[in-house]
Amino acid sequence: MDPEREAGSRRKEDHDTEMLNRRPPVPDFGKDSSHEPASLPNDDAPIAANDRADGGTSKLAKSWRAFERALVRYNFEARGIQRVLPDQRHDMRQLGLMQILLLWFSINLAANNLTLGMLGPTVFYLPFLDSSLCAVFGALLGSLPVAYIATFGPRSGNRTMVFARYSMGWWPAKLVVVLTLIVLLGYCILDAVIAGQILSAVSANGDLSVVVGIVITAVITWLVTVFGYSIFHWYERWAWLPQLVVILVLAGVAGKRFDLHADPSAGLDGRTITGNRLSFFSLCYSAAVTYSCAGADYFVYYPEATSKWTVFSVTVIGLVTSFTLEFVIGIGLASGIASNPSWADAYGVSQGALAVEGFRPLGAFGSFLSVILALGLVANLVAPTYSSGVDFQVLGRVFERVPRVVWNTVGVAIYTVCAIAGREHLAAIFTNFLALMGYWVSIWIAIVMEEHLIFRKWRQVGWNWDAWNDRRKLPVGIAALIAFLVGWAGAILCMAQVWYIGPLAALVGEYGGDMGNYVGFTWAGLVYPPLRWLELQKLGR
Repeated sequence: MDPEREAGSRRKEDHDTEMLNRRPPVPDFGKDSSHEPASLPNDDAPIAANDRADGGTSKLAKSWRAFERALVRYNFEARGIQRVLPDQRHDMRQLGLMQILLLWFSINLAANNLTLGMLGPTVFYLPFLDSSLCAVFGALLGSLPVAYIATFGPRSGNRTMVFARYSMGWWPAKLVVVLTLIVLLGYCILDAVIAGQILSAVSANGDLSVVVGIVITAVITWLVTVFGYSIFHWYERWAWLPQLVVILVLAGVAGKRFDLHADPSAGLDGRTITGNRLSFFSLCYSAAVTYSCAGADYFVYYPEATSKWTVFSVTVIGLVTSFTLEFVIGIGLASGIASNPSWADAYGVSQGALAVEGFRPLGAFGSFLSVILALGLVANLVAPTYSSGVDFQVLGRVFERVPRVVWNTVGVAIYTVCAIAGREHLAAIFTNFLALMGYWVSIWIAIVMEEHLIFRKWRQVGWNWDAWNDRRKLPVGIAALIAFLVGWAGAILCMAQVWYIGPLAALVGEYGGDMGNYVGFTWAGLVYPPLRWLELQKLGR
């Protein structure tokens, strides 16, 4: 090769590599080009995993570097868990705040919440009114912590599990990260199974198996998440529209067959009914509150000055309105099982099949709407899949070296395999998994709130957001870990699951009353302040 041409080629490659390490991904929500973020400092740049491992000399490393350069060139996200600095945020004057509302509304307006609502009458034996009140107010209570955590995205520029280091400390935060990954991938398992059930029920004579439906949904989700933040936000900006049409049509078609006066609780004593109400309320609360462990992830590119109360308000509105629509219609479908033999037969097949049966009067068009309903679960899958790709990196330096794209792919593979294995046990996964995962999130929220309001705001210490990756400047985490474990002890005493009913929960009716979320939150909240004060005294801070 001509020496000048070879030198020029090297200069071009060096230039491309520099651009990769300097240019952050910029979501395009009506962004004015005059507000392009400043360059990313080299010490905070997203660096290709193989560049770190072997200097980028291998063929695989060069190929990966080229792929990441292509991502940046087309405004896709190559960034991992690095903090988004204030001058790297984008302008939000045109669509920013509406995007927050639409994102939560779109993520949550999915058939998984439809099938969750069905559990009120079928598993907890509650009539329509009782189920609806428990579901809506449980979702409202659970949405408040999500909205609170979401406000830290613009404030810090850090992902949620990076932010967890500021309350839990460097090492205990890894425990929270592991639990978060279980929550996120667990939700994906539920979504994938439901989507597979619906697609199978729509197909002629069930020719499309649930397994194939699961794989189709997982592949679509991977395609949306692999390119990162901007594609994810763009997808969620529009995904709600067909889902809203479909769910309203379902309400109109099936609504006349809802049995609003049936009482599945007839024959149960008052204490048992109270326990069932409490358990279903807690289940719906858990469905909402578990979004907290990823609430800040989706807003790290928002300007630092974004109004906290506005983010909080629109998050609550987006979550509660979508939960209400899905829960109430799902409860209505389940209420009609006793008086509609075809609905009972469909529910015997799967919860997804019951949703399809609701569209049956529309014939072929109803089948088409059922497919749209199933594919709408992609919107609910995208968010946890994206967050899990980032959260794997928070586990440690070695994990951070593996690019987010790879972790996204690993996450999709894990929940696809698990969904295929557990496709026959959806109701059991729902009732056992969701409530159990809500316990630790509630405990963590108590610790975060007290760290924020007492030990940061009241003491006027503030947050050093630049210390996100410096363990010496983060809390030790002993106080948080002890409070976390104490909260778990309270939750275990008050939990009511199929496989275990705590001694305190057993006092409420035949099946117990699930109070694990609230007792865990309270116990952790009581012990954390004195422990944290002692920790600070020992450290001389």
